[in-house]
Amino acid sequence: MYDHSIRPTGALRHLATAAAALALAAPLASLAADDGQAFIWAPDAPDLEWNPCPAFMPDDCRLAVLQGDPAEPNADVFFLLPGNSTAPHHWHTSAERMVLVQGEMQVDYDGQEPVVLQPGTYAYGPPRLAHTTHCISDEDCILFIAFEEPVDAHETHGH
Repeated sequence: MYDHSIRPTGALRHLATAAAALALAAPLASLAADDGQAFIWAPDAPDLEWNPCPAFMPDDCRLAVLQGDPAEPNADVFFLLPGNSTAPHHWHTSAERMVLVQGEMQVDYDGQEPVVLQPGTYAYGPPRLAHTTHCISDEDCILFIAFEEPVDAHETHGH
């Protein structure tokens, strides 16, 4: 176990979300520079830098860039959602290719039945499909996400 306890509402909100994603990306980009060497990351690695999630996410939510520049296509991240918390209704510009690393997570995609992920479960989220994510375990949920496009998250309202 690791010890780490679409309904857009307007252009201004999208710009603010994009600006927040880019502000997050700047300090993280140097973390995972591609120097041509193979590497591995574990969620509890002492050198792994965990950074805050966008402001609309839970306070203790964290992101760690594993590979790539989050402001560019093809970045990989760990997403940490605290135990018994919810990432509010949101969507991403990019498709997401995900594997749950730790915890138990329920994902509710618009127009589909909720699904529960266990560690090792693969999930695919199409671009722009809004969803809500719940860490339903007491322990924190850690999700590996491979983004095809720059990393972003757009909060929705009225859902």
